[in-house]
Amino acid sequence: MGSLLITNARLVNEGEIRDADVLIEGERIVRVDSGIRAEAGTELIDAAGRYLLPGMIDDQVHFREPGLTYKGDLATESAAAAAGGITSFMDMPNVNPQTTTRTALADKYGLAEGRCTANYGFYLGATNRNLDEIRALQVNEACGIKIFMGASTGDMLVDDPEVLERMFEHAPVIVVTHCEHSPTIWDNETRAKAQYGDDVPMSEHPRIRSASACLASSSLATDLARRHDALLHVLHLTTAIEMGLFSRAHRSTKRITAEVCVHHLWFDESRYGELGAKIKCNPAIKSAADRAALLAALKEGKLDIIATDHAPHTAVEKKRAYFKAPAGLPLVQHALLSLFDLVAAGELPLELVVDRTSHAVADIFGVVERGYVREGYFADLVIVDPAKPFAVERSNLLSKCHWSPFEGHTFSASIDTTIVNGRVVYRDGALTGNVPGQRLEFDRAR
Repeated sequence: MGSLLITNARLVNEGEIRDADVLIEGERIVRVDSGIRAEAGTELIDAAGRYLLPGMIDDQVHFREPGLTYKGDLATESAAAAAGGITSFMDMPNVNPQTTTRTALADKYGLAEGRCTANYGFYLGATNRNLDEIRALQVNEACGIKIFMGASTGDMLVDDPEVLERMFEHAPVIVVTHCEHSPTIWDNETRAKAQYGDDVPMSEHPRIRSASACLASSSLATDLARRHDALLHVLHLTTAIEMGLFSRAHRSTKRITAEVCVHHLWFDESRYGELGAKIKCNPAIKSAADRAALLAALKEGKLDIIATDHAPHTAVEKKRAYFKAPAGLPLVQHALLSLFDLVAAGELPLELVVDRTSHAVADIFGVVERGYVREGYFADLVIVDPAKPFAVERSNLLSKCHWSPFEGHTFSASIDTTIVNGRVVYRDGALTGNVPGQRLEFDRAR
């Protein structure tokens, strides 16, 4: 690997936007300055006033490998992520076999080696029966411990109160939680079946996966974390009422942090009539008031990270009736572009988007030497052209499931170039074929 110089960029990094050049040698950034001159043999990219950002680090994806690869796999979904400006991802454990042992975790890292366009980390999943595996986990073996405190696949619903207590007491690394109260959901399903029979409309999803179901579970998680002084990150918050659980303090002073996903910032329940199961996800997309509260909480500092929860299913699966249509959307290719649209609409500042998609993720999870444009850090970068629209069409979708809830929408900006570990992986609308993704390193212990 040689040298790469990016010139004439509008660098968005560490709370400011400024003109800068960035010099990369091998995998690392060696200089961030203005007026850097290219030496002989240095590859040159003229950003021509486009935005240069640290690549997005997505702390929540479901890339479906092993065992569910007809929906997606580590190679296809990481390539789609890179095309969307995501340079690192953290994959969830509800695959087949489930990643609930340290052996399964090591096997999954073996599957990823040499096949991922973006950098990767994996969670160890919790069950009612694997407390010993969690206690034995070493820092840097996993990005975190995933606890489904709500309905999930297989036996990954952790609903034994004593086990939950011990997990929060003994977790050696950060705990991340999916928070929905299953008994409340089951009661709501019974009510919906009584009213509609088997033909439950998709618009009932936010009432079945209700705000009260979310609050009951997220309240329990935050209470457990406080009592055991655990590091907790609550995933994909969806409701205004839950925002009262979280602090406006800077993440550097918090033991409990929170996340919002791009689809909950973009859609609201008015879109179920048009999109149906294409926007069915758990927790559910809820009201316009909830969406507004999430945007406000981001700006207030109560929500610390923006992620995707990318979860592809086939188009055939998504055409099923309510109870049989699976929950989850493919989002990695368009997540950053959707946030740029929110910036263009005046709903979010660009500096905040970069902070919540890159800086905060690196800080909260202890990602080593990534997430910032800094000298000595890995060169994980994305150039975004705010003046070149991108139309989402079936022909330019890269996820294996080959559909998107954004089809037919034209984003105001486009991804110009994505760089992972100093190598260009996406440029001018096409993948380059480079597959330089590496295993992420983590250094944040309990």
